Amino acid sequence: MKKILIATGGTGGHIYPALALAQIWKEQEPGTEIVFIGNDDRMEAQIVPAAGYRFLPVHASGFTGSAINKAKAVWRMLVSAQKIKGYLKEEKPDLLIGFGGYVTAPAAMAAKDLHIPFMLHEQNSIIGKANKLVAKDASGIVTCYQKATDDFNLPQVRLLGNPRATLAARAKADEDYFRSLGLDPSKKTILIVMGSLGSASVNELMQTALAKTDPSMQIVYVCGKDNSDALHQFDSMSNVHAVGYVDALRLYGMLDGMVCRAGATTLAELTALGIPAVIIPSPYVAENHQFYNAKMLVDEGAAVMLEEKDLNADSLKKAIDEAFMDEKKRQDLMNRAKAIGKPNAAPDMIAWANEIIEQNRRRKEGNVASK
Repeated sequence: MKKILIATGGTGGHIYPALALAQIWKEQEPGTEIVFIGNDDRMEAQIVPAAGYRFLPVHASGFTGSAINKAKAVWRMLVSAQKIKGYLKEEKPDLLIGFGGYVTAPAAMAAKDLHIPFMLHEQNSIIGKANKLVAKDASGIVTCYQKATDDFNLPQVRLLGNPRATLAARAKADEDYFRSLGLDPSKKTILIVMGSLGSASVNELMQTALAKTDPSMQIVYVCGKDNSDALHQFDSMSNVHAVGYVDALRLYGMLDGMVCRAGATTLAELTALGIPAVIIPSPYVAENHQFYNAKMLVDEGAAVMLEEKDLNADSLKKAIDEAFMDEKKRQDLMNRAKAIGKPNAAPDMIAWANEIIEQNRRRKEGNVASK
């Protein structure tokens, strides 16, 4: 029986693509055992076990802050590598896959020391620090953007995409769920979501901007779980349906467009389905990677970008009109987005992982035969 260890954590952008790969791998090869390694004090410690996977905890941290904090991070990384080495000796995996986050670097280091092949997945256009640190020793590196592919500058890199794109591509439109939000399937529908927590300042801006949009277009506005007061800010607008949260996978098949941040998972899903988008990258992320994620789509003519520094009610209304009310433009965005989507990301990544496992098996058999 094949065994895969997946190292991931820190943010949903690292965790959910890893879970998507695990889900599809189990569907394709039910006999495969998949075990996760992650931080004991981050969100993966709850999310991964809740998804039904065995979880092996470590305690790593990022290289941020003062020199003392960075020194502590190095120490924790070395301690984590030793702990993970113990896990690997016990589990004896055929392959380790790192999806980024603090835990990926020590996991890859431990795998290298034990001659266990490892693969990396880079979700963003800007390479994460953990992946950058261990990339040269990886047996395979999967990217989602050409910029990251070029920046790795290594032969063992393939642009295969994000496994979440595969889940999105096969998601079925749920008309009952659509109607439960008070929506009419015959109307043009736009989803606006600015992150899982939303923003009080953005909610106020949206109230002004959406009052100026064409009332024939119905808008689902996700104001965020922590901003429930905003649910009633739009009561006077019959075409705006404010909610705290939506299950986007159940809505995607009935959307005509979306206004969103530039998280790697969101953009992978949008391009897999060809959903036209106005993208407002968050400037509050490491190395401004959301801007570069969005720019890759804009450069392909697959989305409209509005930077937060330029965001106001008038600029947002103008971007919405440009992307969604001009039907020729909307169709062009849709076609270009779909052209760069990677709906087969998960199966392609699994196929390559299996190649690496088989190559390693043959190498080991060759070493034994030569003795």
